[in-house]
Amino acid sequence: MTSATEIPAAANNPAADDLAAADLATDHLVLDPAARALLFTEARTANTFSDEPVSRDQLRAITELAKWPPTSANINPLRITFVTTPEAKARLLPLIFEGNRAKTESAPVVAILAIDLDFHDRIPQLFPVRPEMRDLYKDDLARREQAATFNGTLQTAYFILAVRAAGLAAGPMAGFDAAGIDAEFFADRPYRSILVVNIGKPGKDPWFNRLPRLDHEDYVEYL
Repeated sequence: MTSATEIPAAANNPAADDLAAADLATDHLVLDPAARALLFTEARTANTFSDEPVSRDQLRAITELAKWPPTSANINPLRITFVTTPEAKARLLPLIFEGNRAKTESAPVVAILAIDLDFHDRIPQLFPVRPEMRDLYKDDLARREQAATFNGTLQTAYFILAVRAAGLAAGPMAGFDAAGIDAEFFADRPYRSILVVNIGKPGKDPWFNRLPRLDHEDYVEYL
């Protein structure tokens, strides 16, 4: 592997520059290359799925992993509903936008990720060092909505990585009737759906072409 001290020697060779930069970028990572590929560099959003089943043990493994990364004051507002039966999927499919429906229909499991607007009731349990924080949210729905949306969105990203860590493909989608899903699945609960994630093993031609990412200098600065 090229070391940091060897990079200047390749200054006039663009291909060598790219290779040296890639090596330098991974020199300080703890995860081995296979784990990095599984979670980040080679992971893709699946658009088709095989009919290989996903077990409840696999789904439990995903949720047990996804719950650990941070949220503000440990509020953990994300709520997960796994759609696993034909009956439940029949309720869900009409609420998925037409362009996304075939993807969801092919997935053996679909996760509805929602935020709980009454997350504050669990603050004494989840943040026992400051249980009085519950009262900051109790009579302020707008504040709860803001906190739940921000932290729930963080948790959806953790969830996708956890799906990948379980050796499964994730197909996150925002193309659905959120109000319809809330009425159909959460009519008696203060939940608001924010993402639908198809889950399973990749099917036939599951990937679109890899899309580009910004170069380091285009989105990172050091002050």
